[in-house]
Amino acid sequence: MKQKVVLAYSGGLDTSVILSWLIGKGYEVVAFMADLGQKEDFRAAKQKALKIGASKVYIEDVKEEFVADFIFPSIRANAVYEGRYLMGTSLARPLIAKKQMEVAAKEKAEFVSHGATGKGNDQVRFELTCMTIDPKIKIIAPWKDAEFLAKFKGRSDMIEYAQKNGIPVKATKDAPYSTDANLMHISYEAGILEDPKLTPSEEMFEMTKSPKNAPDKETIIEIEFKQGNPVKVKNKNDGTLKTKPLELFQYLNKIGGGNGIGRIDMVENRFVGLKSRGVYETPAGTILHIAHRDIEGITLDREVMHLRDMLMPKFAELVYYGFWYSPEMEFLRAAFDKSQENVNGIVHLSLYKGNCMVIGRESKDSLYSQDLSSMDAIGGYDQKDALGFIRLNALRLKASSLRNRK
Repeated sequence: MKQKVVLAYSGGLDTSVILSWLIGKGYEVVAFMADLGQKEDFRAAKQKALKIGASKVYIEDVKEEFVADFIFPSIRANAVYEGRYLMGTSLARPLIAKKQMEVAAKEKAEFVSHGATGKGNDQVRFELTCMTIDPKIKIIAPWKDAEFLAKFKGRSDMIEYAQKNGIPVKATKDAPYSTDANLMHISYEAGILEDPKLTPSEEMFEMTKSPKNAPDKETIIEIEFKQGNPVKVKNKNDGTLKTKPLELFQYLNKIGGGNGIGRIDMVENRFVGLKSRGVYETPAGTILHIAHRDIEGITLDREVMHLRDMLMPKFAELVYYGFWYSPEMEFLRAAFDKSQENVNGIVHLSLYKGNCMVIGRESKDSLYSQDLSSMDAIGGYDQKDALGFIRLNALRLKASSLRNRK
């Protein structure tokens, strides 16, 4: 019997060629596709995989799980890699690999495979997840295979192979850049974008309008949070109301993109040590990040917030590097979930020409006291208490100053 391998299949050039190559190597190949909200003709992709020679094709709709179990935990953690990237691709990979491993278990496959290159982050995310779920699994990574690399030195070789073997692909040798899309974002990289000073053309963007062309009227919305999770979005302009996680997120993508919100162009540090230029569109993620951060300001204890903020870069790093299923991530998620128990309330926002601006917030679990904070009322706060407070905090500063004068 042929050895069976489950391939994480996208329907694009790389995985279509890899599917054919694996079959040529004598494997029975089962293709797996995850519906993460990308614009894809899954029926056509399935027929294509079967035509190439896949024995079976699994297509699984994982959009709701993606939002509830991956995007929302990241929002609760305020996770941003290197202060800018909301990690749409990073969050999707462990979910794809998890589902791929479920298919491998169902099919009793000894091998799994993917199309991630040896220069990028995705190879790590896929393989760490697979190894964690089943330490005995065997992984075929063609872009790290000497025979594969000798045959395919680049995109041109793959396109020629596809044409010679009757594999229908849309890719061309002159493709200006590569994209990866899901509910969370669209990323653009490689090709002409490898020049870090090149300004992307407006035609490139798919999820967002240019702020120049966005409506001249602001969109006012309310987002309600419970234990750090968004549970309701209301458009104050037209009364639209969304309460289910997936619908809520899709709606924020729509109105956020329509108002030109969520674009970012950056050079980031890949896990493997390379720097990479990426352009991203993340409308809903950007809005939720801003809103969540704000509701924490009124509901989260100062020291808990500061401690969480110290740990957040580590959380984001673990997501970006591919350690979603790791003991340290389990520890951090438990700590962050604890911090969110009283993060409840409503944030009022204005969306306007690329800007997402908080214009108010309210919460029944607020730690904010207007009486205590007011400059026009005593409110139970004795300002004379600050005398001793400042003197105590000055003790070590005075000692250091006196020593330096010797």
